[in-house]
Amino acid sequence: MNSNFYDKPSIRILTVEDDRDFSFLIQNTLNRESDMDVVGCAGSEASAMELAAELRPDLVLMDLNLSSSLSDGIHTARNIRLHSDAKLLILTAYESPDIVVSACKQTFASGYLFKSQFDLLVETVRKTVAGPTPQLHLIYSLILSDLSSAEQSVLHMLMGKNVTLHSSAKTISNQKSSILRKLGLHRQEDLIHLMKQYL
Repeated sequence: MNSNFYDKPSIRILTVEDDRDFSFLIQNTLNRESDMDVVGCAGSEASAMELAAELRPDLVLMDLNLSSSLSDGIHTARNIRLHSDAKLLILTAYESPDIVVSACKQTFASGYLFKSQFDLLVETVRKTVAGPTPQLHLIYSLILSDLSSAEQSVLHMLMGKNVTLHSSAKTISNQKSSILRKLGLHRQEDLIHLMKQYL
């Protein structure tokens, strides 16, 4: 291993997990690594949002099942992504492909890991923060799949890519609105903030 590896700043991690025993296991596992620092542990949506804003972690390790409703975890994860620069790694007991795909798209995640794959946690955290990973590219492709080819071109233009558009200004404006609607967003600034990690 490169002797300079551990001279790098520690990866600042916020965990969001309502199971205290599992949260403790995560914290102990990650804090054993000299290049990782669990700076906070949240067990609810309110505390997750507060700590993400206060601690400014590099990565949020997020359990989707914060309550009896899966939508609560997705809502929290999405809000963290909207209001911080942290990468989002979903750690979930749900192994249904449909649930995982939907959650990753809705939260604009950087990656995911099943709880049954816990032995891969340290490696996955490192790779997610270092990026880009195959999972990141996959999630980006899944998000793009909801857009038409014309909308994808407009999105790339908004992200600063050199794209030649042949549509009228009105059509492009309509396509921008369509992109926001399809991705459940209200502001172009939020779109750019969420998508910049993929490009």
